[in-house]
Amino acid sequence: MSEAQVLGDPVERGNEILTPEALAFLAGLHEAFAARRDELLQARSKRREEARTTGKLDFLPETKEIREGDWKVAEAPPALRDRRVEITGPTDRKMTINALNSGAKVWLADLEDANTPHWANVISGQVNLYDAVRETITLESGGKSYALKDDVEHATIVVRPRGWHLDERGLSFGGRQAVGALVDFGLHFFHNARELLNRGKGPYFYLPKMESHLEARLWNDVFTHAEKTLGIEHGTVRATVLIETIPAAFEMEEILYELREHASGLNAGRWDYLFSVIKYFRDAGEKFVLPDRNSVTMTAPFMRAYTELLVRTCHKRGAFAIGGMAAFIPNRKDPEVTAAALDKVRADKSREAGDGFDGSWVAHPGMVDICREEFDKVLGDKPNQLDRTRDEVSVTAEQLLDAASTPGSATAAGLRAAVDVGIRYIASWLSGNGAAAIHNLMEDAATAEISRSQVWQWVRNGTWLDTGDKVTEELVRGVLTDVRGELAAEIKAELLEPAVELFEQVALADEFPDFLTLPAYERIK
Repeated sequence: MSEAQVLGDPVERGNEILTPEALAFLAGLHEAFAARRDELLQARSKRREEARTTGKLDFLPETKEIREGDWKVAEAPPALRDRRVEITGPTDRKMTINALNSGAKVWLADLEDANTPHWANVISGQVNLYDAVRETITLESGGKSYALKDDVEHATIVVRPRGWHLDERGLSFGGRQAVGALVDFGLHFFHNARELLNRGKGPYFYLPKMESHLEARLWNDVFTHAEKTLGIEHGTVRATVLIETIPAAFEMEEILYELREHASGLNAGRWDYLFSVIKYFRDAGEKFVLPDRNSVTMTAPFMRAYTELLVRTCHKRGAFAIGGMAAFIPNRKDPEVTAAALDKVRADKSREAGDGFDGSWVAHPGMVDICREEFDKVLGDKPNQLDRTRDEVSVTAEQLLDAASTPGSATAAGLRAAVDVGIRYIASWLSGNGAAAIHNLMEDAATAEISRSQVWQWVRNGTWLDTGDKVTEELVRGVLTDVRGELAAEIKAELLEPAVELFEQVALADEFPDFLTLPAYERIK
C-alpha cells in the first residue's frame, strides 16, 4: 500500500479525522484509482481538441445501445425521495448549522466550488461534517450561540467533493500529491457512512465537473471499492451528478447507466455549464460568442434544450432531476431590489417545477420558502415528479450547441461587470472564503470562471461592444486598472493585487487555463 504523508499544518481536531486507519483507507483508494484518474484527465484534452477543430459535439455512436436500452437506476432510499428544496453552501461551522436548520430537504455540503481548499478548510470541513452527522454540532461566535433546532426536520446531507482535476497538496501517497476528490469522498465515507446508516440515512454525494461516462464509471468503481473495504452493502452510496459541462450533456444517459446501482439523479449546474460552453468552444468562431452573462437566461434556446433533455433523461431512467441555483441574498436595506429579485426567483422556480424538475437549489435560507411554495403548487402531496416522463421531448445535438440564437449583446457595462465580479470573487477565494456575497448574490467559483472565460473569448474574437469599442487586451487592461482603483478602498492590497494579477493571467493568457482554481491554488497555503 502507498505510504501516506500528512504535509499540511496541524488543524484543530485534525487528529480525529486523519487517523492511521483513515489514511490507510485513503491510500487504498489512491493505489486503486489515481492512475486511472490521470488517464481520464488526459482524455479530456483529446476530446476538446476534436471539438475545437470541428466546432461540434455529438451523441456517441458507440453507446447507442445504452440510450435505446430498457433500464432504470436503483430506487431512491427514503431520505432522498423528496428533494423539492436543496440549500447549498460551504462546510464552515455556522453555515453547516444554518443549512441543517433551514427547512430545506437537502443540504449540499460543498467541499468544491464554494470552498477554498486551504488545508484548514479541507480538514475543518470534515470535522464539521463528522459533528453534523452525529447532530452534536454547536458554535459560540460573536456573543451568539448556534445549535441544531429540535422543531425542524434537519436537511439530508449530500456532500460535494472536489472535481477530478484538483489535487490536494496537504497529503501525499507514494510520493505524489493526493487526488482532492478521493480525499474529500474518502474521509467523509470512512468516518460517517456507518453512522449515517444507523440514523436511517446514508453516504450521499454530488459529483461535479465530469466530462464523460468513463469518469462516471471511475466514480462507480470508487464507491464499490469503498463499500467492500468497509463491509457496507453494495449500492449504499447514492450519487447525484452535476451536468455542468457541455460534453457531459451529450452523455447524460450513459453517466446514469454507469452509476445505475449508485445513482440518484442529475442536476442542472447552470453556471458551470455556461462556463463550459464558452471554454469548450472558445476558439470555434463567432457562432459560439455569447452576450453579457446576465442576459444569458435559462430560456435561451441552448440552455432550454439542456434542461429539457435533463428532465427527460432522468425520468426516463427513474432518476431525479434537480434544478439550478437561486443565488440571490435578501437585502433588508434595499426592499425594491429585493422584491424584484424575489419575483425573478419565484418565476425561475415556477418554470422548473412546471418543466418536471423534482426540486431545485437555493443559496440562502431566506429563499427556502419561495422554492418550496413553487414546487408545492405542482407536487402537492407527491414527493417528486418521476411519473412525468416528458416523452414529448426530443433534443438534437444542434439544439444543444445553438449558442448563436441567444438574445442579447456584448456591452461595455457587461465587460466591466465581468472584471469587477471576477476580481472580487478571486480576492475572497484567496482569503479563504469560497462562497462570496457579491452584489446581493452568493457567488462561487463558477462566477469567476464565466467572467474570465467570456473576457478571453471576446478578446480572441475581436467582439464589438455597444459603445463601438472592440474588445482588445489593451481595453481589458484599462478596465482592470479602473476597477482596481475603485476596489482599493474595499479590498486589502494584499488580496486585491494578486486577485487583479490572477484575473489578468487567466483572462488574457495566450493558452487558456482550464480552471482558474489551478493557478489560484498555487497562491494559497
